[in-house]
Amino acid sequence: HMKRFLLFSIVAWYITASCFCQIDWKNFMSQQDMIWTRLPQTWYEAPFMGNGSMGTYICKEPGKNAIRVDVGNSMVHDHRTNDRGVYGRCRLLIGYFLLHPAGEIKSGDMRLDLWNAETTGCIRTTLGEIKLKAYVTSESPYIVVEAEATEGEKDFTWKFYPENTDSPRQLNAIQRNNKKHLKKGYVSNPASQLSVRNGVNYCWQPLLAGGGTATAWKEIRKNNTSILLISNAHSYPETDALQKVETALASLQTTDLPILQKAHRDWWHNYYPQSFVSLPDKKMENFYWAQMYKLASATRIGGGLLDNSGPWQVLTPWPNAWWNLNVQLSYWSVYASNRLELGMPLVNAIGSNLNNLINNVPEAYRKDAAALPVATDFNLIGETVNIPGTEKKAQVGNLPWICHNLWLQYRFSMDESILRNTIFPTLRRAINFYLPFLKEDKQEKLHLQRTFSPEYGIAEDCNYDIALLRWGCNTLLETTKILSIDDELIPRWKQVIEKLTDYPQDANGMMIGKDVPFSRSHRHYSHLLMFYPLYLLNAEQNGSKELMEKSVEHWHSLPGNILGYTYTGASSLYAAFGEGDKALEKLNGLFARTLRPNTMYMESGPVIETPLSGAQCIHDMLLQSWGGKIRVFPAIPSRWGDVQFQNLRTEGAFLVSASRKEGKTTGIRIKSLAGEPCILRTDMVNPIVKAGNVTLTPIGQVEYSLDLKKGETVVLTTAGGNIPMISPVDWKGQNFFGLQQAKK
Repeated sequence: HMKRFLLFSIVAWYITASCFCQIDWKNFMSQQDMIWTRLPQTWYEAPFMGNGSMGTYICKEPGKNAIRVDVGNSMVHDHRTNDRGVYGRCRLLIGYFLLHPAGEIKSGDMRLDLWNAETTGCIRTTLGEIKLKAYVTSESPYIVVEAEATEGEKDFTWKFYPENTDSPRQLNAIQRNNKKHLKKGYVSNPASQLSVRNGVNYCWQPLLAGGGTATAWKEIRKNNTSILLISNAHSYPETDALQKVETALASLQTTDLPILQKAHRDWWHNYYPQSFVSLPDKKMENFYWAQMYKLASATRIGGGLLDNSGPWQVLTPWPNAWWNLNVQLSYWSVYASNRLELGMPLVNAIGSNLNNLINNVPEAYRKDAAALPVATDFNLIGETVNIPGTEKKAQVGNLPWICHNLWLQYRFSMDESILRNTIFPTLRRAINFYLPFLKEDKQEKLHLQRTFSPEYGIAEDCNYDIALLRWGCNTLLETTKILSIDDELIPRWKQVIEKLTDYPQDANGMMIGKDVPFSRSHRHYSHLLMFYPLYLLNAEQNGSKELMEKSVEHWHSLPGNILGYTYTGASSLYAAFGEGDKALEKLNGLFARTLRPNTMYMESGPVIETPLSGAQCIHDMLLQSWGGKIRVFPAIPSRWGDVQFQNLRTEGAFLVSASRKEGKTTGIRIKSLAGEPCILRTDMVNPIVKAGNVTLTPIGQVEYSLDLKKGETVVLTTAGGNIPMISPVDWKGQNFFGLQQAKK
């Protein structure tokens, strides 16, 4: 009996852990590559690479007979102490290399290999060809560009061109003659300094505030081949960035490259399989995997925040971290995709800069409050947030909204250290900044004095803030229970929840606030946060769906300022209420109007949150977990008959895999990482436990309770069904992104 029991246990483990998935990752990811049959000429057309801080993109330099290799680094910032705003605490440009061929460039092609995170290409000139391969090493601070030329092109050259290190917002305003964004009295940073020592080239870019940016490079040339090795570092207030890049390049030789490249590839090969998604819409699937690649290119533990630009800074009005929507949206897809390590730079930024958050409120409130301005540097330093109740724009909701991201990081990981050390002290102060400005009316309802709805206007009982205040108080109360904290403010938080006024609304749905209707075209959906992502009003409440639909339809009915995340926001809103077809329709609006050839996006400058939030739209169609329930295929579009995903993550720290064939859910696997209560909502007909020592108990028409313990896995199928294999949905079509010649 013991032998039979052990054999059964081994077979059950093998079924639940191994046989549920069959993916040839190298082949699958090759189907997601971006392909160029003509040369890109801008950053939003170009193949891009990054290692979480350093980054590059490659394109033909417009108006020149040259190929550009940009040098970017998220960590490169200005640090002016006399200017806490968007000009003094901004990201800065570094410079770029130009490959100057011997002949005239006639054509070229490129391929961004996502599996290996490398770009390959061929530049064809009147005198021959130059083959290129480039990557940004994952575990070391290098950009590597390998070039091999035919005989006629053996004399091509590389040259570095430093960028102007003034504020990109200021430079952009000068270039565009935009007087609105031109800062009077702006003092330029010192000029770049070029030098050569011991065969290594250096560029030092000092700052007025102290410190600076160092770029070092050397070319290793042999016959018709060239290897360009680039390193970059930033330091403040110290000037040791030069020493860092010198150390990085001094002893680096061609014999080291195979080791660097293997470590680089191994990192990416371990990164992708953390989860798997395959869709019948191949353009959407290509897009999804480009965002997973973009996430890890743009941020890592020890690297930069996901700001508006990632490592690919260009001239832009937005060279900062923007907190009234952009950063929040950028991070949403790290949670469900089971890539939580990418969310830690945000947790660490908030947790290690509480004093700066405190200094962002007026001095009279610093004893027990904190706030986030619209824009800051990576240390969260920005202009002082205005006091509510005045005619000034008091944008108070940014910090509680980013605390919601931190709450998701906690709920998807169940790591109580995040809750105790970062969320609770930060959210407590964020909510405290509201409390002095709540006033009780004759009906004992609490009303919030005038605050600012992002980019729209000032209003009492501003929906942006009412939703975040309600969520914040609820979350603080839940946190005190989890952590057994007896906080003196518990009665006040309960009072706010009990007495806080309802959301202002009219015949068109949600208003901006009291006496301020939504009456002009506006890209933000800040007035709708109570539906998504907060789920305070949700699909399980009578009347909420009708109110959401009315609000979204009115929002989109006013033309003029309907832009990228207007579509992704509407998509997730519809998905939250189970409307898969409408969710897909809105997401397709992003593709039709504003998505660029390499899946980048811009509104007068790069704002990478919009495509990243598009990946979250796909997650919202496939899997939701708000309100303590796991919802598998909650908003699947009717045209998506076959869908497969593996190890997407939910709140409560569950890993979920599921298969859908011909419009029917055929299998679900759930693994509990934390032992939290497990309630499943599924459209699977008569599900049964196929593998795992777990009891499935119906608790509603389409809901079931599972007594999963920490570390346990269960596989569910339909009665009489076999355990389905998670594998790619059949590929039909082409690689959709990049630049391809128009067919004649």
